[in-house]
Amino acid sequence: MEAARVAAEDAHRQHMEALRQLEENRAAAPVFGPEPRPAVREWSLEDFLTHHPTTFDGNTSSDAADQWLKDLERIYDAKMCPAENMLVFSVYMLTGEAEHWWSSTRSILEERDEPVTWETFRDRFLSEYFPDSIRYAKEVEFLQLTQGGKTVTEYAERFKHLSRFYTLPLDE
Repeated sequence: MEAARVAAEDAHRQHMEALRQLEENRAAAPVFGPEPRPAVREWSLEDFLTHHPTTFDGNTSSDAADQWLKDLERIYDAKMCPAENMLVFSVYMLTGEAEHWWSSTRSILEERDEPVTWETFRDRFLSEYFPDSIRYAKEVEFLQLTQGGKTVTEYAERFKHLSRFYTLPLDE
């Protein structure tokens, strides 16, 4: 009976040691797949600016506005930037007319007690600088695209550019 108790205690001790080792390995191992984001140190404006984001003044083409937002989002995704910082950093990069636009848009949102979040900023920004009418026009242009007098390279570049605006799934 005593031997069975000692064996059970020994098995329990080994089991606990294995669990402890598993936890240590999990904490030290890199995370792959859709795991929750790990706790990240505070990401400051200075950290963000080291990536040399461009300012946006609102006096550009719709394509340039769309690209500006995509460039910022690429930095945010790579650095796992918290949403509240995305809003602050993006607003910091606005200048001129775009800065005035956001100031009045924010005032309207606050007066209506609507949330002033990254998602709201992103939606309002696209609505102002890359409206659905332009997105739809680009989709139509994609659907009507022909090589015509373009070189194959020019046609391929235009195809790649416009294909992102097509709303139905693309196959090869």
